[in-house]
Amino acid sequence: MLTRVMIIGRQTGETPTGLPETRTGAEYVMADSTDDVRTNLAECDVVFHYGRPRDALSASWALTDRLRWVHVGGVGIDWALFPELVESDVTLTNSRGVFDTTLPEYLLALMLALVKDLPGTVRAQAAHEWRHQLLQPLAGGRALIVGAGSIARASGHLLRSLGLDVTLVGRSERDGEPGEGRIRAVTDLVELLPTADWLILLAPLTPRTRGLVGAPELALLPRGARLVNIGRGPVVVESALIEALRSGALAGAGLDVFEREPLSTASPLWDMPNVIVSPHIGGDVAGTPAAFTDAFLVNLERYMAGQPLQNIVDKHLGFVSDTET
Repeated sequence: MLTRVMIIGRQTGETPTGLPETRTGAEYVMADSTDDVRTNLAECDVVFHYGRPRDALSASWALTDRLRWVHVGGVGIDWALFPELVESDVTLTNSRGVFDTTLPEYLLALMLALVKDLPGTVRAQAAHEWRHQLLQPLAGGRALIVGAGSIARASGHLLRSLGLDVTLVGRSERDGEPGEGRIRAVTDLVELLPTADWLILLAPLTPRTRGLVGAPELALLPRGARLVNIGRGPVVVESALIEALRSGALAGAGLDVFEREPLSTASPLWDMPNVIVSPHIGGDVAGTPAAFTDAFLVNLERYMAGQPLQNIVDKHLGFVSDTET
C-alpha cells in the first residue's frame, strides 16, 4: 500500500523545505487548517507536524484509522501530548539534534550580554553617553544546567570550554559522559542552588518540571546570580521570577521562553533593564526548516524500510527516553 504523508501547517508562511519529494515514493497531502486535516486524515499513515494549527490533530483524532506515526518538526513536544495520542499505539518522534549547536550558541550570547552589560552599553549609545564601567568575567563562574538532554550536554561542553564550572541536573543521579562529571538528580536542587552563579533551564516541560523553579528555589540562589531560560517557559513561576528581579536578588535574566507566548505587552519583563526578552527564537537560524525536513526524511526512509525510528518519544515521560533528561 502506498504510504501517505500529511504535512500539517507552515512555518513563517512556507511549506517544509524540500517537500514534497519523490525519492521515497511517498504521497503527500498539505493541511493548513483543521478542516484540511479532517478531510484527509483517515487516508494517511504518517503525519509530519511542521507548524500551526497545533490543535488540528487532536481535534481530528477520531479519524485516525490508518495513522501509525507522528513526527514533530521541533524538539519540545509538550503541546503534542494530548491524551488520545499518549494512550494510542501511534509512535511519536521529534527532531532532536537540530538545535544542538544553535541553542548553545544563543545561550552563550545571552550570558555574555548579561555579564558584559551589553544592554546597558546599547542604552548609553542611544543616549550618546560615554560611560565606563568595570565588567564581570564569564570564566570562573558556576553554571547549574537543569536538563541533561542533548542540548543541555552540548551547552555544558561549550561553557566548560570557556572556563565555567558546570553541573548538569537530570531526573536521576548518574554518571555523565566523559568530561561531564556526575549528573545530579533534580531532587538535589535545594543543595545545588546556593552554589550557582548561573541557573540555566533546558528541561522539557512535563508535569514534573512545570513550576519547578518558584520563589523558594529562587531564594536559594546567591544574591547576584543570573537566570537564563531557553527551554520551556512554564518551568519557572514567572511572577516569582519578576519579584526576584525587582528586588535585586537576581542580577539579571535572559528569557527566550515564557509562561504564555507571545509575552503580554503588559508584562513588566519588557521594561526591566536587567532582563533580555526574545521571542522564542534561540535555536532558529536560516537552515532550521531544512534541518527539520532532513530529520523527518531520515525517519521516513527508516519507516518505509521497516527499520526502527530514531528519536522516539516516551509519551508518558514527555521526551526521548534513550537518554534521561
